[in-house]
Amino acid sequence: MPVIGIGGVFFRAKDPEALSAWYDAHLGVGAGHDGTGAKSSESWYWQTQAGPAIFAPFKAATDYWPEGKAYMLNFRVTGLGALLTSLRAASIAVETRAEWDTPETGKFARVYDPEGNPIELWEPPESG
Repeated sequence: MPVIGIGGVFFRAKDPEALSAWYDAHLGVGAGHDGTGAKSSESWYWQTQAGPAIFAPFKAATDYWPEGKAYMLNFRVTGLGALLTSLRAASIAVETRAEWDTPETGKFARVYDPEGNPIELWEPPESG
């Protein structure tokens, strides 16, 4: 009987309530979100849309995200350009690099949450 998906992401935070509010406000992540931009106060979980998920351990010495951080969140998104405009308008630093983007894998950007955790935003290529 195989694993059928990711059931959750759990990590320590200095201020869990404030960090949850940041993810809610800026990325639409957390309880009540349904993956379309709508939110319900009735739901205690985050309903994501079906699609690819990457599970990939990296070498301990990777420079793909900051040293001292054991993990990096990667969120699959649509409308990356509009999301980056919204994040910049909220004074959230956004990093993009041309070498991250390829027709085969899609487009990527990097932001950090208020506690310095790296977040990769990934817009997969359109299938077609």
